Amino acid sequence: MDELTFLGTGDSMGVPRVYCDCAVCTEARSTGRNRRFRSSAILDTTDGPLLIDCGPDWVAQMEAIGRRSLENALVTHPHHDHIAGLPEWLDACRWTKSKGSVYAPAVVFDTIRRQYPWLERKLTFVANDGGMRFGGWTIVPWEVCHGKNGTSFAYRFEKDGYAWAYCSDAIRLSEQQKKPLHGLNMLVLGTNFYKEDAPLDTRSVYDMTEAFDLIRETKPKRALFTHMSHGVDVDAGYPLPDGVELAVQGLKVRLG
Repeated sequence: MDELTFLGTGDSMGVPRVYCDCAVCTEARSTGRNRRFRSSAILDTTDGPLLIDCGPDWVAQMEAIGRRSLENALVTHPHHDHIAGLPEWLDACRWTKSKGSVYAPAVVFDTIRRQYPWLERKLTFVANDGGMRFGGWTIVPWEVCHGKNGTSFAYRFEKDGYAWAYCSDAIRLSEQQKKPLHGLNMLVLGTNFYKEDAPLDTRSVYDMTEAFDLIRETKPKRALFTHMSHGVDVDAGYPLPDGVELAVQGLKVRLG
C-alpha cells in the first residue's frame, strides 16, 4: 500500500525562528516536539517516490529519512519555502550523473526559470496543467487563492477508489476552488495558527478555526494540518473535530 510521509510541517520560516524565545521555539530547541522543517512530503508508490515541494530544508529532510537520491518531485508554487532546495537537488544530480523530473503547472516554471535559469541542465520540467499519472495515481492540480501572496496550486490524488488532496498554501477559497475538496478520504491542509488575529487582507493561509468551517463543508473523512508557524504548539490540546489532527514531522500515513 502506498504511503505518505511528512518531511516538514512548518510555515515559510520554519520552527524555531532563530530570533525567537517564545515557548514554542524554546521547546523546539530542546525536546523538539515543535521543531518543524518547511512543509514537504514524500509519496511512496509502485513507481518510486514522488516528493511534494522541495524547499530550503531538502538536504536535512532527505538525511532524516535516510535517502540519498531523488528522481521525481511535484511543486505547488514557486515561493522560496517550496522551491529553494532545487539547486541542491541539481547539484546532487550533477555529481551522481543523473537527471530529475519536476512536475508543476507551466506558470510555476515561468517563475522558477527566472530565479534559477540553470536548473534545466539536470532537471527536466514537465508541465502538468492537464493532470498526470504517477504510481497508479491520477494527479490533478488546480489554482487556489493564497491571499496576499497571490495564488498557489493544490493537488487531488485518486487511485483505486481512494482520493486525497494536498493544499498547503490557501485561504478564502471560492466555491469553484472548493469543488475538488469534496469526496475526499483525506485532506492535507495548511493552517498557520489555531486562531490568527492579523487582518484578513494581510494573510495568506487558513487558521485552524477557519479550516474547521471548510472541513464541515467539504466533509473529508480525515484531515491533517500542516504549514504551521511558531504560533502553533502541538502539545496545546487544541479542541479539534473528530478526524482532524496536527501532522508532525515524520508522520507516515497509509493511503488506501
